[in-house]
Amino acid sequence: MLPPKTFRIPGSLITGSGSSEQVGEESKKLGVKKALVVTDTIMVKLGIVDGITKALEQSKVQFSVYDGVASEPTLEYVQDGLKLYKDNGCDFLLAVGGGSPIDTAKAVSVMSVNPGTIEDYKGIDKVPTRGAPLIAIPTTAGTGSEASIFTIITDTKTDVKMLIGSPFILPHVAIVDPLLTLSCPRGLTAAVGIDALTHAIEAYVSVKAQPMTDIFALSAIELISGNLRQAWANGNNIEAREKTMMGSVQAGIAFSNASVALVHGMSRPIGAYFHVPHGASNAALLGIVMDFSLIGNPTRYAHVARAMGENVTGLTDLCAAELGAEAVKRLIKDVQIPSLRELNVEKAKLDKVVSKMAEDAIASGSPGNNPRQATKEEIVELYHVAYEQ
Repeated sequence: MLPPKTFRIPGSLITGSGSSEQVGEESKKLGVKKALVVTDTIMVKLGIVDGITKALEQSKVQFSVYDGVASEPTLEYVQDGLKLYKDNGCDFLLAVGGGSPIDTAKAVSVMSVNPGTIEDYKGIDKVPTRGAPLIAIPTTAGTGSEASIFTIITDTKTDVKMLIGSPFILPHVAIVDPLLTLSCPRGLTAAVGIDALTHAIEAYVSVKAQPMTDIFALSAIELISGNLRQAWANGNNIEAREKTMMGSVQAGIAFSNASVALVHGMSRPIGAYFHVPHGASNAALLGIVMDFSLIGNPTRYAHVARAMGENVTGLTDLCAAELGAEAVKRLIKDVQIPSLRELNVEKAKLDKVVSKMAEDAIASGSPGNNPRQATKEEIVELYHVAYEQ
């Protein structure tokens, strides 16, 4: 008999080409009046924000725009967004962009009704009250933030990425429109795609996996591994874009409920200390961590290989699992994600901070979900192996 499990998804999940045009009507259903649109200047320049605000205007929903999210989300962005939210009399958040605007909007939502600062809620289940209503509209197929209970905010003074997790952070509405990804550059398409694949694989092998998350995780692995190359090779391939984006949101649902594991625990310090984009740091680690971990649950990793289209007929689970790790490495190579060396991670600095990075990884809690538990010394060695690739 299985113990009770909780499974959470956004209140409404709207998918398909052109679905972002429904944002005005979805806003009205929430009974709200004025949005703070949280985005970045690239989304403004591409005209994506104009399309969203036009839909709001047609539904007579007021809005103000905060387009100051210029990098991965920081405390400063949250503070600036919160001030604009209050000064402009907004009563809900509308995030448009990649994971950075969505994570920033999640934090602003929390702070719009809760006391103190966002740092007070670092960790899991520490947010006391549900924030302001939030609609998330992703423009990349990768982070899955539109469907997750997590936000990650960087404290720029300490170089620590704070993981905040609570069901009160989950967006009320997620609108997943693949047409909004057509302008996504090739390099970003690759990085966020591998980020989504990492979410799916880690959710499936996590010790917190459950039957519902297994369904979403395996489907996401199949969709992403089968379509990311095509979406990367031809950004106008709408079918590949749509399938990759559907895989991304499924992966977001999976890891939101099953959590992530060692890759993400190790990835966050790379981003904090070296400012490497999250998807790229995941890509640098994923195959290596799979090699390390698969002995902890070869059956699960064999299922990953099968979902990626590998022929595992007649193989032992361990041999099949090894094929899956090699398939992941091929995919990362095919979409040309740069290595840590190519991303200008300095060896001297890595040697200096790697012990603290390993401690930060363990402190995040994510490595505790891994099928093979890693010591601090093993994590340090994995960082070195990743750097040498």
